[in-house]
Amino acid sequence: MDFHQEFIEFSVRQQVLRFGKFRTKAGRLSPYFFNAGLFNRGASLDRLAGFYAKAIEASGIAVDALFGPAYKGIPLVAVVAVELARRGRDLPYSFNRKEAKDHGEGGSIVGAPLAGRVLIIDDVISAGTSVRESVELIRAAGATPSGVVIALDRMERGSGELSAVQEVQQLYGIPVIAVATLDDLLRFLQQSPDLRRNEDAVARYRRAYGVA
Repeated sequence: MDFHQEFIEFSVRQQVLRFGKFRTKAGRLSPYFFNAGLFNRGASLDRLAGFYAKAIEASGIAVDALFGPAYKGIPLVAVVAVELARRGRDLPYSFNRKEAKDHGEGGSIVGAPLAGRVLIIDDVISAGTSVRESVELIRAAGATPSGVVIALDRMERGSGELSAVQEVQQLYGIPVIAVATLDDLLRFLQQSPDLRRNEDAVARYRRAYGVA
């Protein structure tokens, strides 16, 4: 089993990935739900960082620094930085405040200065708001956004024909790396006797709302 499939299995065991009937923000009835905020214990967050590190390494993307957008990206960027250091890549990291601080060190960026090729670490991309804000902050500092890493790509159309991930890639000209995708989820269901009953519903959803 490759790390994409291992991540899906891990997410199911942690009840981060669930099956049933869930209403999305777009009003669609989804047969699955993924909530990365439920990786909320030390051991699960540590293992999650390992999956992010594997995805970054497999991508071959050039990285000089890591950035986590507030709020969910803050713990993610910290644990991913630690995991990459364990693997021999000791990279500087930073994150932003929602509101700029006007005393002490001031500013909206906490951590290392934004410089070089900066990789954005986030949980998912839905509307792409946090990515847009991150790209603006990175460019304003004179650095270059080199890509985005997320846990799961739902591969689902937004308001148009493109998915939120595809819109980010097209708008900013940067790659989006996912630890796993909806296609990985479908492959996992095909090979999982206990969960195979969910395959048809997820496949129908993919056909109705998915992108290539």
